[in-house]
Amino acid sequence: MKSSISELTYKESGVDIRAGERFVNLISPMARATFRQEVMTNIGHFGALFRLDTKKYREPVLVSGTDGVGTKLKIAFMMDKHDTVGIDLVAMCVNDILTSGAEPLFFLDYFATGRLQPEKHSEVIKGIARGCREAGCSLIGGETAEMPGFYQENDYDISGFAVGVVEREEIIDGREIAEGDVIIAIASNGLHSNGYSLARKVFFDISNLSLDKYIPELNMTLGEELLKPTRVYVKAFTALKGLIAIKGMAHITGGGISGNLPRILEEGLVAVIKKDSWHVPPIFHLIKRLGNIPDEEMKRTFNLGIGYVMIIDKKDSGSVISNLIDNGFYTHNIGFIEKGGREKIRYE
Repeated sequence: MKSSISELTYKESGVDIRAGERFVNLISPMARATFRQEVMTNIGHFGALFRLDTKKYREPVLVSGTDGVGTKLKIAFMMDKHDTVGIDLVAMCVNDILTSGAEPLFFLDYFATGRLQPEKHSEVIKGIARGCREAGCSLIGGETAEMPGFYQENDYDISGFAVGVVEREEIIDGREIAEGDVIIAIASNGLHSNGYSLARKVFFDISNLSLDKYIPELNMTLGEELLKPTRVYVKAFTALKGLIAIKGMAHITGGGISGNLPRILEEGLVAVIKKDSWHVPPIFHLIKRLGNIPDEEMKRTFNLGIGYVMIIDKKDSGSVISNLIDNGFYTHNIGFIEKGGREKIRYE
């Protein structure tokens, strides 16, 4: 039985191969600009080759992590601004593997969309490349998927994959944390990439605000605040590495301090957090007020101004704080470790 329709092409079904080729041509220089000397292949091979410097490590251990940006992407869509969410993507991944003391080596991304728009979507990769440069790792590969009928035409989603390395005897896993150690918190850059479903409900569904609304207490528009990229904390760690012993580190993401800090504590230890010991940025006060959100819900959902935590010996706290501040990381001593029961975190 013959078909009655004219000849059909892949492009007519929604997938434009030439657009994909143009996209690769646009992003390849961005990726190459991040290459470390260990990268052995150019963009375009089926697999990326990375030569691990085995002379640098006695017992190298690879550390990997993957993450996304979540519904923060909705803000990028609404503002039609796409050059910062890639930084978020890198930060969410490399900050995770950093908690083990790993040096980020390379990064891969997955980009999926309803219709590939090379010029616009290359802005996302520009942000990923910027994040990789800040983290000191190479953007060595990725996957681009044009999926009409699955995603809306102007929507996209991104995922990231980071690999790092740490000397086996230098792995930071929290086992050295002891009673009397102090909790050093490094400031976040606002919401980072967590809690956006609740934030969007508060701002758009309940308060009917627009992204171009200037908010005096934020000293910027709402959209500018909500698109602030997640901080990359690699340079904070490298500023201290070899100078003092870091016993444990936690990346404060979804779940806040309460959901992340306990993950690195052994049984029988509790993190005592001193209330009002750090500056909570205005964006969190605004969300709480407009949404009438209870304190406990705020703690469970948002980072509340703290993006990363280190646990160190009390005697090192002064030098650590001054070192981090000198390197551009606003830092606070927010608590201490004590022996406890079943609870792993307590606010006082």
